[in-house]
Amino acid sequence: MSHTAVMLFAGIALLVALRLLVRDAARATRIFLWLWLAVAIGNLLVGVLHAGYGWLEEAGIALIVFGVPAAIAIAARRFGASSPG
Repeated sequence: MSHTAVMLFAGIALLVALRLLVRDAARATRIFLWLWLAVAIGNLLVGVLHAGYGWLEEAGIALIVFGVPAAIAIAARRFGASSPG
């Protein structure tokens, strides 16, 4: 499995965990977005500084790594998927 796929699954898992642990869905979404942004930036830096990828190449992957789980989080919040409780 590719590293990008692992990161996408990790983002979705983090989102699910936060939505289950934090009662307020809007707050859980905000927490997730900030945490996931930090993870995506960290992943970008590791790719550039240690794996040898170029900034532009890694920036495209970072947009996918951050954007897909973020879009799912925003869509879930906007379209009423609320956590139980």
